[in-house]
Amino acid sequence: MEAAASASSPMLVLLALSVALLVFHILLQGMLSTRELGSAWNAGPRDEPRQPAGLIAGRAARASANFRETYPAFVALALALAIAGDPAGWGLAGAWLWFVARLVYLPLYLAGIPYIRSLVWTVALAGLAVMAGVIIL
Repeated sequence: MEAAASASSPMLVLLALSVALLVFHILLQGMLSTRELGSAWNAGPRDEPRQPAGLIAGRAARASANFRETYPAFVALALALAIAGDPAGWGLAGAWLWFVARLVYLPLYLAGIPYIRSLVWTVALAGLAVMAGVIIL
């Protein structure tokens, strides 16, 4: 695969977008924790473990941890598909499914909406399964 072709791969664009989503998770969690625990805590060494007690800050932390559980699998599968190519487009469809579901998941988690949030998580997992299926089959 030529460097120019791989640089313009839709899968690589989606990988870049996923990094932006990861950074958003980290910034949101940090901002909400700092709002509750103070800037001195954020700037300090954090030797004593403190967790924010607020509802939204706690949800943002848990949503971020949940995102980071499946993110390595997404990155690995997306890179494998970008290298191997995906002529049928199923791998790219699975990647978009994962990405969109992860976008939808965050506000659902922050709002505390049960069941639908779990369904959206399952949709994201299905996206990973589609990506893996393209590689395996």
